[in-house]
Parts: sequence; structure tokens; C-alpha cells
Amino acid sequence: MNQAEKQFPDNARTTRTHAGESIRDARNWPGLVLCAVGLVLVAATLTAAGYGFAGWAVIAGVACVLCLVVGVWLVVAEHRRVKENDLALHEPRDH
Repeated sequence: MNQAEKQFPDNARTTRTHAGESIRDARNWPGLVLCAVGLVLVAATLTAAGYGFAGWAVIAGVACVLCLVVGVWLVVAEHRRVKENDLALHEPRDH
């Protein structure tokens, strides 16, 4: 085996240059947690609305939208930061 075959990550068997980027990079975790909280708040909003608690439904709905928007923004911002800093991503396939 030459040095190129021992290279990590295994580029010969992965289709994307940064497979698992969201989990490996700890800077993505706040965005992922906010997205998960936003999904839980969707369920809370629907439950509160279904039981007739209009005030709680509005509060949960606003919190849901805020969590989802900020969470997605954080994940996208971190992905763009990684993409700009990594020269290996600037290739004709545009990954």
C-alpha cells in the first residue's frame, strides 16, 4: 500500500468529500439541537391547538418557528464556513 491508499477519509469509497460533516464538527451541534427542539415544538403546537389551548399554541408556534429558522441558519452558516475554508471542495463536481 502506498501513502495515497492509506489516506483518511477513504475518498475512494465515499461519494462526498465531507461525509458525516454535521456530526463530526461540534460547531454544528447547536444548530442540530435547535432543529430537533423545533420539531418537538411542532408537536407541542399541534397538541395545544388540538386541545383548545390557543395561548399555548401561539407561544409554542412562535418558539417553533424561531428554533427552526435559527437552527437551519446555524447549520447552513457552518457548512458554508467549512466549504470556504476547504480547498478540496472547489472542484468541477461542485460538492
